[in-house]
Amino acid sequence: MKRRTFLKTSATLSSIAILSPNFIFANEEKNPFGITKNPRKFSLKNSYEFEPSKEITQLWIPLPKDDSYQKVVDFAYKGNFTEAKVVKNPYDTRVLYVKWDKSDIKSQLEVTFDVVMQERTTDFSKATSNINYPSDIKEYLKGTEHIPVTAGLTKYVEEITKGAKTPLEKAKAIYEWTTTTMYRDESVIGCGVGDAKKSIEEKIYGGKCTDISSVFVCLLRNAKIPARETFGIRAGQSKISNACGKADEKGFADVTGAQHCRAEFYIDGLGWVPCDPADVAKVKLAEKLSNDDKKLQDVKKYFFGSWEMNWVAFNSARDFVLEPKPTQYPLNMLGYPYAEVGEDVKDYYAPKTFVYNYKSQEVL
Repeated sequence: MKRRTFLKTSATLSSIAILSPNFIFANEEKNPFGITKNPRKFSLKNSYEFEPSKEITQLWIPLPKDDSYQKVVDFAYKGNFTEAKVVKNPYDTRVLYVKWDKSDIKSQLEVTFDVVMQERTTDFSKATSNINYPSDIKEYLKGTEHIPVTAGLTKYVEEITKGAKTPLEKAKAIYEWTTTTMYRDESVIGCGVGDAKKSIEEKIYGGKCTDISSVFVCLLRNAKIPARETFGIRAGQSKISNACGKADEKGFADVTGAQHCRAEFYIDGLGWVPCDPADVAKVKLAEKLSNDDKKLQDVKKYFFGSWEMNWVAFNSARDFVLEPKPTQYPLNMLGYPYAEVGEDVKDYYAPKTFVYNYKSQEVL
């Protein structure tokens, strides 16, 4: 069989060659953790390897998004693939699609990208009660298989938000319920499935980040507030807690299993508001904090309206069909790489048998 050549491709994902001048350099601390607006830059490398196969191997890799708080400033990939291309998927999800024809040698790929990020914060004084949302925002009011909008769930969330009048007040009540009621369950595999309907109706309040964020998002949508999960990966040391990301003294981290799901909701006048109820639960468990502990209260307050950016955001895709269309569809989420060898779906929760790994280095 003819040996495949090793190909290298550099690419820009959009017009992002220069760091955005919108980033504000500021040392001012507005939180108890020492987090400032000074940008942080991370270089990430992820590698993939598949055993020789008589079947076609296909791989879909979630790529980092560009937003006001995160800019991709370098992106490249190399390997002995037959085909590789960046494909735009539903929910504005960017994916690197890679294909290897059947071969008697290992299929290999290396992807690198540099990301500059800045802390996200929210000025809640700008919030309005307008619910005449733009058409693209209304997409995040719709139900999906794992985060449905139903009469029963709407009635349930009405009890949680009883007394709240504005969308922001309702979001605060839902956040309070989520962070008080749900807890982190370390027995759950990976980031969890994120089946919000099952969690709420069967009162399964323990889970991982996708489970907790999905319940939060589901309740918000049933309260007629646009909301979405955002999937990504931790890239380095957190100033809040090692539970939220860690690295060695040189800023290096093996982040192979560091995928993490956060959440956002939309308020007129504010735009998308960052939240992370799942990391409230994670810090509480990791540091053995009580509900009355000051640090937990600080963490809880911070993660309603802020994100510490030691985490790379990928996408907000749920219950969608990948492009090119794989054997398994629709896909629940794309926080992890997804691969098929023939019609055999690889287990993305098991990177040692997949095989893939992520490495990160903070360089700014």
